[in-house]
This record gives sequence, C-alpha cells and structure tokens, in this order.
Amino acid sequence: MKALLKDFSLSAVVAGFIATVISYAGPLVIIFQAAKAGNMPHDVLSSWIWTISIGSGVLGILLSLRYRVPIIIAWSAPGSALLVTMLPEISLNEAVGAYIVTSLVVLLVGLSGAFDRIIDRLPAAIAAGMLAGILFRFGTGLFVSVKEQPWLVLTMFATYLVFKRAMPRYAVLAVLVVGVAITFASGELRSEALIVGLATPVWITPEFSWQVMLNIAFPLIMVALTGQFVPGMAVLRNDGYGTPASPLITSSALGSLLLAPFGCHGLNLAAITAAICTGKESHENSARRYVAGVSGGVFYLLLGIFGATLVSIFTAFPAALIAALAGLALLAAIGGALSGAMAVPQDREAALITFLVTASGMSFLGLSAAFWGLIFGIAAHLLLGLRHPRPASISPAACAEGEQPAR
Repeated sequence: MKALLKDFSLSAVVAGFIATVISYAGPLVIIFQAAKAGNMPHDVLSSWIWTISIGSGVLGILLSLRYRVPIIIAWSAPGSALLVTMLPEISLNEAVGAYIVTSLVVLLVGLSGAFDRIIDRLPAAIAAGMLAGILFRFGTGLFVSVKEQPWLVLTMFATYLVFKRAMPRYAVLAVLVVGVAITFASGELRSEALIVGLATPVWITPEFSWQVMLNIAFPLIMVALTGQFVPGMAVLRNDGYGTPASPLITSSALGSLLLAPFGCHGLNLAAITAAICTGKESHENSARRYVAGVSGGVFYLLLGIFGATLVSIFTAFPAALIAALAGLALLAAIGGALSGAMAVPQDREAALITFLVTASGMSFLGLSAAFWGLIFGIAAHLLLGLRHPRPASISPAACAEGEQPAR
C-alpha cells in the first residue's frame, strides 16, 4: 500500500477512469442488444453487468499490483456481438454451459504456456500494425462526431491541443472536464434518464449441449485468444512491458469460470482501453503507470455495484462526447503503433497490410479483422522475407572456354 501511495499520480488515475468509461461506452450497448434479443429479464441483465464489472475490477487491481504493470481486464465485446445473434435460438442456461466450457479451454491454454511462445515469435512491426488497425476507427470516430455535435467536439479538440502544448499529462483530463461542462451548460444532459440503483447477482443453472458448444463455445474461444489476448499483449509489448501472457490468460479464464453461472460470458485482456493506460499520458515513468490499472479496477467495482445507475449515465450523456473522448485519449497510442509498424524497413509492407486488413473491420468465417490482419500480415512477412536464389557462379575454367554468365 505504501508503494502504491508513493507512486500515485492524478494523470494515472484519470487514465484509468477514462479507460473504464470507454469500456462501458460501446460494448455495454452490445450487451443490451443481446439481452433484448434473448428476452432477458431485468434482474438477469443486471447480474450480467455486475459479473463482468466486478470480475474486470478485481482482476485488474490484483494483476496490476502483482506485476507492477497497467493491466486492464474487460469483457469480450466481439463475444457480446456473437450473443446478439445466438441468444434468440438457445436458452440462457445453455449459453452459461457454453461460457463454462469456453473458460475451461482458455484456462488450459494459459496453463500450457503455448500462448507465450506464439507471442514471442510474432514480429513487433506486425503486432504494432494490428494494434494501429484496431485503434484506427476510434481516431476517425473523433472527427466523424463533429457532424453530430460540432461545438462540443471542436471545443474538446482545441482543449486537447492547448493542454498538450502546455500541460501534456493533464490534456485528457481537461478534455473530459470541458466536455462535461459544455454538456451541462448546453442542456444536452438528459437528467430525467438518471436513476440510482444497485446490481445484484442471479444464479443461472448451466445446461450443456454439443450443438451449443460448437455454435457458441468454439467461436468464443477463438475470439478470446485471437481478438482479445493477442492485441492485448501487443499493447503491453508496444510500450515496453515484458509481462508473460500465461498468468494473465489463466487468471482471466479462472475469473470467467467462477462468474459464468451469474451471466459472465468471458473476461479478457483489454487492448483499446489498455492503450490509454500504458502510454506516456498515464505517466512519464513507465514503472508508475500500474496505478492506472489499479484505479481502472476500482472504477469498475464502483460502476458494477451501481449497475442500474451506470446504464442511466450513458443514456444521459451525448454519444458524441464519448466518441470524442475516446478518440483524443487514444491519439498518442495510435501514433505510437503506426510508428512501430513502420520502424522496420523490411517489415514495413507486411505491417501496412496488417494495418489495412485490421482497420477494414472485415469479418470472414466468423473470425475478426484483427485475426485476419495477423494472418495476412504474417503471410506477407514470410513471403517477402524469402531470400532470392543466388545466380550460379561461373568457374574461371568455364569462362576460359567461352561460357558467359547468364544475364
């Protein structure tokens, strides 16, 4: 505790807070859509939000303190999107059975240590290109939101530039304060939507079906490993953290397994929001950025306990504010990833392919753009890195007999 207090900084706490806010801003909407598709009772939805929030908070705090690294745990947004299409066809009990099987398989992958070996062999430029592609839409979303709320977004943008010049560590905090102040002053806050309510866990007895295992468990496993843990580890590696992947995967899978009967569909290593906490905006000293992971976990716990209140907050604030905040908070991470992707000349084209495929948002065979970005990028890296065959050498004797080298 003494070390935590010594390393405490306002910029790291703000980074953790913003990472938490952005974690809820988009993915939570997908969960509401999945709950609506499955005709889920309100108390079960509240339990679902409670489990993913408490699980993310506890794991984020413990892992950040254990490894002194800003580790952000979040729920699987692609996994939530998968459930939007699947829940109408199956029962919630069968879905929970699939969650348990998914967590067990991911737990075995973590314990085996195989994931660490894969990550260590991934070229740094390819990983950086994938990360840049994942974050790209958040950067463009900043400027797309100008059309919706020009005065709000442009003022936030100007605030960011001014503070980035004068007080860079507090630029994102200033943007948040200005954005909220303008929302209140302009009357854009829908105060009637705000309510206060606690979330409580609800037990859901699991049921197991092999059809559901194939339709839900297998895609969730692939999404967790390729769409969450790979980019999540890329974020840590991009900012110089050598934390092993296996304990992070194992801890996340164990937490998911324990919370699955209460509605948790999967906890993973965050990528997008983690980039806010691992960069210099969190703290100049990389050894003190773990405070952002701890503060993010604390905010997860608070928001998870007040689940109903959380829902109303995101309903009350304009979507443009969240989009602008996410884009500005991630600008430095996007720039760093692009720089890393282009830093190695011989991998530049492969990294560019990785970036373009990932940024495209394509989905093929049920697998995400991040996965295909890696596949295309690694294929380009291997093919372009092949050595050209050397031309056959001609002996002096052959030249004396009148043979000429092939041109």
